[in-house]
Amino acid sequence: MTDISFKDRVVVITGAGGGLGRTYALEIARRGGAVVVNDLGGQVDGTSGSSEMADRVAAEIRSAGGRAVANYDSITTPQAGERIANAAIESFGRIDALINNAGNLRNAAMVDLSEDDRDAVWAVHLAGTFNVTKPIFHQMVKQGYGRIVFTSSAAGLFGNAEQSAYGAAKAGVVGLMNVLAQEGTPHGILCNALAPSAFSRMAEKVNLDHAEKMNALVAPFLSALDPTFVTPIVVYLASEACHTTHDIYSATGGRIARIFVGLSEGWLGPRDKPATVEQIAARIDTIRDTSRFQVPGSLVDEFHILANQIAKS
Repeated sequence: MTDISFKDRVVVITGAGGGLGRTYALEIARRGGAVVVNDLGGQVDGTSGSSEMADRVAAEIRSAGGRAVANYDSITTPQAGERIANAAIESFGRIDALINNAGNLRNAAMVDLSEDDRDAVWAVHLAGTFNVTKPIFHQMVKQGYGRIVFTSSAAGLFGNAEQSAYGAAKAGVVGLMNVLAQEGTPHGILCNALAPSAFSRMAEKVNLDHAEKMNALVAPFLSALDPTFVTPIVVYLASEACHTTHDIYSATGGRIARIFVGLSEGWLGPRDKPATVEQIAARIDTIRDTSRFQVPGSLVDEFHILANQIAKS
């Protein structure tokens, strides 16, 4: 098997000053890539800021013989996204991959969640991902090549108590990936999303009662929740070796799996008039049955699936 190399490739990684982002940066640099290490250097809730975290990782890369520059922009404005993209272009001349990793966390039950906390989470995870991706996507279109990794979460895809703002944002990130996978394909840009699980500063901020239950559950694979167990799939998705797009992957406890949104066969109701509420109620088990399903690749694909189903009926 040929080693996957990032020689002559440039990768932008947000939130790369610690945790998962740091492991991505170090591994890509070790494989020859130039890295823009973006990190606000703030607290887990996104407050305050310092250049120390990004500087430390960039220095670590350079001391090992690699190439890296630090960037300290918050990703919460479009202007910051432009500056991050410009840092890569000015330092290395191009951008080959983007790993959207930056995040913050403010957990609370929905009835207790303030609007300020909600907006702060959305500003980083959803708007922030959009802010950084837009100028970099534009650069990749001009190049005719790119790889973009979006960080989602099981909290958004499956749900998790006390994370309504975070979960909504992370589900939104998948929606953004779905669209850019469509728009990027003609330009050689592949987009995928990841739902990682790892112990980090953010993972420590969960409800204590919830944490005790989770600790007991993860005991059999506790050691495999180190951030380095997530790194390989992210590095692959950011590399030239990756040929998948429009996928969502789970990296949890040493297991890598695909997550997908499927469409059940459902119930093919009348098409000359709407079904009645009572007809729906009588067939809800058939509608919910997932024993036979397809995975649409786009909104148009769903129409093709329905047309084929009607043709066979």
